[in-house]
Order: sequence, then structure tokens, then C-alpha cells
Amino acid sequence: MPTVITEIGPRIYRLSTFVPDQLPGGFTFNQFLIDAEQPLLFHTGMRGLYASVSEAASRVLPLERLRWVSFGHVEAYECGSMNSWLAAAPAAQVLHGQVGCMVSLGDLADRPPRPLADGETLDLGGRRVRLYATPHVPHAWEAIVLYEETTRTLFCGDLFTHAGNGPAVIESDVAGPALAFERALPGATALTPATAPTIRRLAALEPATLAVMHGSSFRGDCAAQLRALADGFEAMYRESGAAAG
Repeated sequence: MPTVITEIGPRIYRLSTFVPDQLPGGFTFNQFLIDAEQPLLFHTGMRGLYASVSEAASRVLPLERLRWVSFGHVEAYECGSMNSWLAAAPAAQVLHGQVGCMVSLGDLADRPPRPLADGETLDLGGRRVRLYATPHVPHAWEAIVLYEETTRTLFCGDLFTHAGNGPAVIESDVAGPALAFERALPGATALTPATAPTIRRLAALEPATLAVMHGSSFRGDCAAQLRALADGFEAMYRESGAAAG
């Protein structure tokens, strides 16, 4: 399972590992590396993928340069190899939201994490990330996304998850495949009254690129894709309420 490197934006690298037998059509596990003065890795991948992913990352920059390790929420796909990355990079620190640091990462991470408040920014030197808390969107109380403001890249975690091994970046519809994936595997997204408004808040950022954890990333009218995803989830939520009633 080789890890493939693609530069999806200026000094932003997608590290993608395709696992063909994970789901029908296979499944990609994507990490994203921001090469700044203080490099940041978004998603660590599972422990079993660490050797492949870290070798790929080392072709972009020396692992010991890594300064920040972040991810959407606490889950093996997102942070299973977190402490391996901390061991490889002596100055690295986990970066997450206040809830994640409070309920999990203060104990799970081998070094104290750095919490950011909702809407707070961190200057990486040449790049600047802003954290948005997205509780239970798509799932987990501590869920967050990061928005890199200089390239307008939204690191959206499990949002837009879809199966297969498509191109690293597409400019066609990504919301449709994500909604189809949700209908095929219902329950992956926590459908609540807050789901659609939370996603529409991200649409207001008008990103230029969506860095997707599972599947192809998207470049183009990201706000329209986010609104389409929000509308689809809102319809599913209403359907689930009608069925329950």
C-alpha cells in the first residue's frame, strides 16, 4: 500500500494511501502536510500506516522539522499514530480544539497539546491556520476543521467522505458522492438540527480547495459544494424525523 504524494496547493501536500479491500471500491486514507516555517500535519493515519506515510512525508521535509500535529477528531484513522509522529519530531505538539484537549488529548498525547479556541488562528510562518469547532459534525463532540487562510484551503476531515481511488484533486461534484456514501452507510454522520448550519458556516469562508480525508480533494466553487452537502444532510435529517414519526 504505497503512499502517494501530490501537491494540491502551494506547499500543501496530500499523502494518500489506497486500501482496496477496506470497502467496496476501496478507500483512501489521506493526510495533509503544510510545509511552512512551522510545518503542520493534518491527520496522522492509523498506526499500521505510519511507516508508509512517514516515509512519504520525509520526502517532503525532514520529520524532525514537524512542529504541529492536528486532526479532525479522536479516531484511529485520524490520530492513531499521533505519538509515533511526536517521537519522530521532538519539537512537535498536538494542536486541537479546547474540547478535544480537555476530554482526550491531554491524556492520550505523549506531550501536552496546544488548545485553540473556536475561531482562533495560529501563524505557522508563511501560512496561517484558523480553527473552527464543529461539534458532532460530522461526528464526535470534539470535532474541528482547520482553514489555511493564505491558500484558502479547508482541511475538512471526514466531511465529503467517499469511496474509491479517484484523482488527487477533482473539479467536478464531490457533494453528490459524499451524500451517496452516507446513504449507503447511514449513521456515519451525526444528523442533528446543527449539522446543516455548521456546514453553511464553513461555506461562508468561500474556500478555494477542500482537503478531503477519504476520497478526492476538490478545487473550485467550494462554497457551493458545502451548501449542497448541508442541503443533503438537512433533507436526510428531515427524512429520519418523518420516519420516526
